Parts: sequence; structure tokens; C-alpha cells
Amino acid sequence: MLNLHQIKEYQTNNKMGFKKLITSKKTLLLFTASLLLGTHQLMAQSTAAVAQGTTTAGAPDSMATSGMWTGVFYYVLIFLTACLCIAILGKILKVYDLTLKMQGKKPINWNSFMGIICLVFLIVGLYGAYWSITVQGSMTLPKSASAHGVDIDNMFTLTTILTLIVFVITQALLFGFAFYYRSSEKRKAYFLPHNNTIEKIWTIIPAIVLTILVVFGFFTWQSVENSAEVKGDLNIDVTGHQFAWELRYPGPDGKLGNVNYTLTTGLNKLGIDFKDPRSLDDLQADTLVLPVNKSIRLNIHAQDVIHSVYMPHFRLQQNAVPGLPTFFKFIPTLTTAQMRAETDNPKFEYLLYCNKICGGIHYNMQKVVRVVSEAEYQDWIAKQKPYLTDPLKQELKAASTKSNSSQLSSNKLALNN
Repeated sequence: MLNLHQIKEYQTNNKMGFKKLITSKKTLLLFTASLLLGTHQLMAQSTAAVAQGTTTAGAPDSMATSGMWTGVFYYVLIFLTACLCIAILGKILKVYDLTLKMQGKKPINWNSFMGIICLVFLIVGLYGAYWSITVQGSMTLPKSASAHGVDIDNMFTLTTILTLIVFVITQALLFGFAFYYRSSEKRKAYFLPHNNTIEKIWTIIPAIVLTILVVFGFFTWQSVENSAEVKGDLNIDVTGHQFAWELRYPGPDGKLGNVNYTLTTGLNKLGIDFKDPRSLDDLQADTLVLPVNKSIRLNIHAQDVIHSVYMPHFRLQQNAVPGLPTFFKFIPTLTTAQMRAETDNPKFEYLLYCNKICGGIHYNMQKVVRVVSEAEYQDWIAKQKPYLTDPLKQELKAASTKSNSSQLSSNKLALNN
């Protein structure tokens, strides 16, 4: 039991600490700075909304302040306010606990109090996880539009289910035990220094689960990255540069010609080597059009910095690295028309993105991808223009003439010497 002097000293210290917290210049300065930053952010968003004409006469206030709750400064402000409220609540509870002791009553059982907090945290946390799965889980992509995408989705589903089971069990045990076995005068703690059975259980079970995930992922990735040649592969060159994708299709011969970066010019953007006969009928395109249910090989190049071919509906991503050509093979299984029906969106389009932050206009580095039937593809490819245009022919001819003249001059100089 505390004597009267100790109680008064404890009460004085708590009052001084509470007063110091409230009158602290640092606390007030931090709170004021956060409030000013949040207000500045709100005013900037409101001004931008008005300038862009996003507000309407019917609901100007709601539109102008809609960005308030999404601003980072207001989240910081809310966090600091919550911390301040918790600190004040703690001081109030200490004062209340001291008052009970002075009145000779039973003080607050802090062990039970912390146990209840753990139980509340468990319930709120599990509900938060449930909300995240049900609300944000609906934001996932629609079903895969490629053959290998189904295997990738299955792998992610299995991983999610297993980790979710482990998450629920471990969190329930962690906070449930903290509540159920909270300290009590009626119970003495039992110390378990070692138990071989428990050690085996929590070593072997995780090892088995992780082995399943690793093996499943290994075979899935091996099938996705399969480099075996398939007869009838449609080879398409995809070249990234700041800030666009360039597409090259094979002509009637079904083969793409060689490229050489030293041949790159304003007209020959890809540096195609037209001394290679296979290059003469190569085609250029503005849209990546693919025949459904046919093996597609994307030959991926980059001309300046690292880009990344990213087509989320096909579960496809591959880096484009300068000087390091690579490829990705896949089979599209759903046409654009079928996906429009699937998503109930008549304007739906597959898109090719760059998934690397490659510069200031990275966000605009997109290309429409359209999956069509074989007949539609053949009709479309027949309308595409060749890379070897008349201006490019003239440029190549002029370059050839200049090269021959230079060679002739060099030979004459050699003979004179």
C-alpha cells in the first residue's frame, strides 16, 4: 500500500506531467504545423478542382473538399491527433487509478485492461483483413486472357489461401493467449524451457508448406518461361524508347529481318538492316493486333533506358534492357470482343504499358492491344504498311551513294600513296 506522502507525490508528478504535455511548445508547434500543412493541401486541391471545372453548381462544397480526406497531410494530422488523444487518455487513467487508491478502493487491473485491448485489437484487425479482402479483393483483374495466366492465377490463389490461414491462426493465438492468460493473482505462470515435440511441429509444418509453394512456383515459372520453339510462332518486335513502343511485324515470308543500332535514323527508327532480304517486307503497326489461340513471341528491345513490357490482362511482364534483347511467349485465349462482354464494358481495350519509371512521360507510354479472330487478323495485316517506305528508300540510296563515293576516294588516295 502507498502511504499518504507517496500518493500525493505521485499525484503531483502526474499532474505536472499532464500539464507539461498540454503546454509543451514542441507538441503545440507540431500540431499547428500539421494543421497548416493540411489546410494548405486542402486549399490547393480545392483551387485545382475549381480551375479544372470539376465542381458543379449542385454540389460545390462536396466536390471541393473531396480531396481533403485523401491528402497525405491530413492522414499525418489524424495520426498525430490520435497519438495526442491516446497520451491524454493515458494520463487521465493514471489520475483515475490514483484517485481510487486514495479512496481505498480497488485500483485498475492493468493486466485485464491490456488483455481486453489485445482482444479488441484482434477483433478489429480481423475485421480489417476481412474488409480488405472483400472490398479491395474485388479490384483484382478479370480472369486471365492467356493460357499461362491461368497457372499464374492458380499459384497466387494457393499462396494467398495458405498465407491467409497462417495469418488468422497465428494472430488469433497471439492476441487470444495474451487475453486469456493475462496475469492474475490466482494463477502462476508455467515456464516451458524446451519441448522437442513443439520444436518439430513448428519446424516441419512450415517447411512442408514452403516446399509446396516453392515447387509449385518453380514448375509454373518454368512453363511460363518455356523457350522451346513452336512451329507457327508469330514473331513480333516490340521496341521501347522514351516514350513510346514501336511495333514490327513480319511480312509474307513470316520472318523478321535483322536490326543494327548503328543504322538507326529518323526514318529508320529501329535500325533495320535492309541488306537482309527478310527485312524488305517487314511491316509497321500502331496497334498490337494478335490472333486468338495462336502462339505469340514478343521480341523485346530497348533503345535508351530500361523499359518493361507489361500486359496485365495476359499476366505478362518482361524487362526491355538496352543491348540485351529478350522475348516472351504466350497464347492469347480471349478476344477483345469476348473481354468486352466479360467486363460489360463496350469500350474495353487491352493495353501494353511500361512498368518501369523510365522518365517524365512514362505514364503516357501505352499501346492498344487487340485480340481478334484469325480471319480478322489476316484482314488487318494485309492493310499494314511496310517499313521500307519511299522516303526511307531515298535515304538508303543516298547513304549508299555517299558510302560508295567515300570508298572510291579512299581507294584513289591509297593508289596515289
